[in-house]
Amino acid sequence: MVIATALYRGSHLVAGGSVVTQHQRDRPFPWLALVAAIAATALIWFMAARHRRLVSWAVGLDVLVIGCLLPFGAYAWGGARTQESIAWVMLLGGSASAMAAVAFGARLLAVAVVLLVATHLAGYLLVEADASVTGAHLNALVFSAVVSWVLTWYLCRQGEQVDAANRRALDAEAQRARFAERVTHHNALHDTVLATLTAIARGGVDANTPRMRERCAREAAYLRRLVEEADDREHASEVRAALEESVRAAEALGLRVTARYHALPAVPGEIALTMARAATEALNNVRCHAGTGHAFLTAAGDSGRLVVTVVDRGRGFAVESAGRRGASGPAGAEASGGSAGAEASGGSVVRAASVPPATGGIGLDRCVYARMRGVGGRALVDSAPGEGVRVELRWPG
Repeated sequence: MVIATALYRGSHLVAGGSVVTQHQRDRPFPWLALVAAIAATALIWFMAARHRRLVSWAVGLDVLVIGCLLPFGAYAWGGARTQESIAWVMLLGGSASAMAAVAFGARLLAVAVVLLVATHLAGYLLVEADASVTGAHLNALVFSAVVSWVLTWYLCRQGEQVDAANRRALDAEAQRARFAERVTHHNALHDTVLATLTAIARGGVDANTPRMRERCAREAAYLRRLVEEADDREHASEVRAALEESVRAAEALGLRVTARYHALPAVPGEIALTMARAATEALNNVRCHAGTGHAFLTAAGDSGRLVVTVVDRGRGFAVESAGRRGASGPAGAEASGGSAGAEASGGSVVRAASVPPATGGIGLDRCVYARMRGVGGRALVDSAPGEGVRVELRWPG
């Protein structure tokens, strides 16, 4: 409607310019009136472009000055004494009423139309215009407002219906996602917790064996994570589901993982998958090299970032003074005499400048640093002998 009313006013300005150029070019006031109409129109569309809508005060100024005062000025100072000489000024009132219908509410629009009708009726009476000409003009003025108001109402109503349809579609998609997640959890519970409890209830296994106790501990931890799900689960279900799959994969290989999730931000699916794969590699390093069967994974939002941390209390590794291999590690990382971490090019930070193969350094290079760099994130590794390893994954870096 903003564009439509702009074109409507533009057609009136073209008509007015043609009349002034051909029949009133010797009088100064018609030119001043045309310049004033162009300036008022430019103000309206400048404000509309800035606010993405017609601004009420600018349209109201146009109604008062161009629609109501300009006809009297044309009569008093422009020498408009006939219906033909004043018609182009009156014509601008039609586009003024159309813009008022878009910018104003119903009551203010009614006031604007009444003012325009009264002004234009008085103007045509002053020049003694024919009743048919006066009636046709007033009819056009009123119906310009009516048609613009109806079209504005219709388009707004259609927009609301489209928005409502989009909301319903999003709600349905969210419901389907929740149902799919619920089915996944049910299947997992059936294959793990329920299967274990059933075996114990039937007496088919000895519940006091170390292996069965370890299995029960893993499945209890899984149940605890389900119970402790944060309220933001709906908004970050992809992140949580991807990380939970990494945790369960590590637990299936015998690693006990204590996982906590808090205020997870919504991130693209590709980011969630990459973070989960990097976390999987960090858990694999704990399982294979840390000398401990227990790891801790936390995932949380931090000022719009997603931060995933994997910590173990295993043997750790020593800081070495040799530089990491440039092709496979974060180039340029340095550590001198056991100093704290240095930041590597490509967005990775590591405390130890060189990680021996026995600690999983190659895996960290290829599966953690490279993955995080590839999505604009970064990885930080902190370790010392006997103090375990802390791997922190951040996105964005």
